[in-house]
Amino acid sequence: MGAVSGQGTTYNLPNYHGQLYAVTPTETPFLAAIGGLNGGKRTKSVEFEWQTVDRRASTANNSVVEGAAAPTGVARSRSAVSNVVEIHQSAVEVSYTRQAATGMYGGINIGADDNPVDDELTAQISAELESMAVDVEMSFLSGAYQKPANNSTARRTRGLLTAITTNVNANGGTPRAISKAIVDSTLSTMFGNGAKLPQDSTVLMCGPGQKVALSNLYTASTTLNQPTMSRNIGGVAVDTIVTDFGTFGVMLDRWMPTGQVAVVDLSVCAPVWLEIPGKGLLFAEPLAKTGASEKWQLYGEVGLEYGAEVYHGLIKDLS
Repeated sequence: MGAVSGQGTTYNLPNYHGQLYAVTPTETPFLAAIGGLNGGKRTKSVEFEWQTVDRRASTANNSVVEGAAAPTGVARSRSAVSNVVEIHQSAVEVSYTRQAATGMYGGINIGADDNPVDDELTAQISAELESMAVDVEMSFLSGAYQKPANNSTARRTRGLLTAITTNVNANGGTPRAISKAIVDSTLSTMFGNGAKLPQDSTVLMCGPGQKVALSNLYTASTTLNQPTMSRNIGGVAVDTIVTDFGTFGVMLDRWMPTGQVAVVDLSVCAPVWLEIPGKGLLFAEPLAKTGASEKWQLYGEVGLEYGAEVYHGLIKDLS
């Protein structure tokens, strides 16, 4: 197995017999939960924005005497948050011969005509689309924002983990095991900073190591913290844990950094697409003919909207 650069032929894309098993993971739980490759929002610019607004501090007994004149007027200004769509572009090319020779085998000669891939071009396009979806997932998590001044540099969307700056629970780069105290401290900080923590859309998103650690941490040792049944959030099956701040999902995402757990409000996250007229969002289209092959381009422009970053939290420096 391996990557093929350039045109696919009968020499570098051989057929084999029997069931075809995919060995590379392609799941994108974060992207799937917030809209997927066909959902989310649309933009008509390479840059898009949304707004945040705060409220003044309230106090007890904020009252006046009878007959008081109206006070000076007050108002709250709003702030803009922006991101950019990044271009995902790829191509697939398969020779005429390779498309036709579905009965030509490169493995053992067992006589059976049981090649499961009877349309090489479609199979390669589907495989590349799956890879591009994983690219989007990884950008939405860890993407480093880049808004270039000219076309010599690619646009890069800001990922969720990069966007979280307020509710960060770090340990100065020194790894530590996750604990109830760390989870409680993070949720408490988020609550204090205005995170709404809705139980139906908040998840603790993590990779396999931290998922095991969380499951071991939230055992049935106490009624309050025992794990609860699995449920479905945004079309993705998740486990749940009971915390002092609510019952939240635990979303396993293999593309999360090893030593991090993100507390994410999925309800304010969405992919934002620059829809190409007459073509759509993430699409495949044939390119001009130059010889005895079919070459298709795969293309899409997408960025992440994540609401107010204070709605999310990030636990870092975990062992």
